[in-house]
Amino acid sequence: MKKFSIYLLGVMMTAGTVFTGCEAAKNTNKTQRGVAIGAASGAVIGGVLGNNVGKGGKGAMGAVLGGVIGGVAGGVIGNQMDKQAREIDNAVPGAEVERIGEGIKLTLKENAVRFDTNKSTLTSTAQQNLDKLVPVFKEYPNTNIQIFGYTDSTGAAEYNLTLSDQRAASVRNYLVNKGIASSRFTTEGMGIADPIATNETAEGRSQNRRVEFAITANQQMIEDAQREGN
Repeated sequence: MKKFSIYLLGVMMTAGTVFTGCEAAKNTNKTQRGVAIGAASGAVIGGVLGNNVGKGGKGAMGAVLGGVIGGVAGGVIGNQMDKQAREIDNAVPGAEVERIGEGIKLTLKENAVRFDTNKSTLTSTAQQNLDKLVPVFKEYPNTNIQIFGYTDSTGAAEYNLTLSDQRAASVRNYLVNKGIASSRFTTEGMGIADPIATNETAEGRSQNRRVEFAITANQQMIEDAQREGN
C-alpha cells in the first residue's frame, strides 16, 4: 500500500492548495474545510482514475471510488476503510489492496483467483482464497461491493467480455452462498479493457486475467458517519 500512500499525499496536497488559496478559508471552521478538501480530492481522484480509458477499465473504477463524502463523516468512513483494508491485506496472500478516496480497491490476480481456461468455474484455490475474504466482508456489513472481471487479449473481444462477466458473477455467487447479502453486490465484465501488464508475454497475460473489487460505504454507513460527525 506504499504506492497509494504517496499518491494520496499528492491528492491531498492538490486539494489543500485549491482550498487554502481562497481568502474565504480564513472564515471557515474545521468541518467546512474538510468538506471542501474532500470534494476537491474526489474530483482529482475521479479524474486520475478515469484518464485515457475507453469503455470500462479505470473509468469504471474511478466512477465507483472517485466520489467523496468529505468532512468529519468522510474521516469516520476513511478510518473504517483503513481498518478493513489492513484486514484484507493480512487475510489474502497475493491480494493487492489500495485505499482510494473513501473506498478500497482490491485486485485478485490469477495467483489468488484462478479459473480454468475458457471457463467461469472457480478452482479450489480460488475458493479457498475467497473464503478468507468472507469473515472480513461479514465484519463490515455496511459496504457495497462491486466486482469487475477482466481477461487477457487472447481470443475475440466479445467472447472475452462475456467470459469476464460470467467470472465476476461466479465470484459474487460464491460469496453470496457463503452468507454475504446479495444486495451488497453488483458485477460487471470488462473483457480486455484496461490491461495492467503487456499482453505480449505469458506472464503479462496472466496478470491481466484478474478480478477487481471496489468496496464503498453504503447509505447506512454514510448516515451513521454523519451522525457521529455531528
